[in-house]
Amino acid sequence: MLPQERDPHHHTRKMKSRLQETMVHLREDIEKVGDPQSKALLETSAEVLEGFTQAFNHYERKGESAWQA
Repeated sequence: MLPQERDPHHHTRKMKSRLQETMVHLREDIEKVGDPQSKALLETSAEVLEGFTQAFNHYERKGESAWQA
């Protein structure tokens, strides 16, 4: 195992990048679908992933009391 693989921030950065890519893809697809339910599903999914991204940010900055232990 590489030393960087032991660093939790290495993994949070990678996951945030993947989440961001997926959010962009979901939002691009909103313009490609026609029905309102599909648009809502794609936007809601992007918003959920945005929440996960914020959780990773809070972990990295120790911004929530749960991460300050």
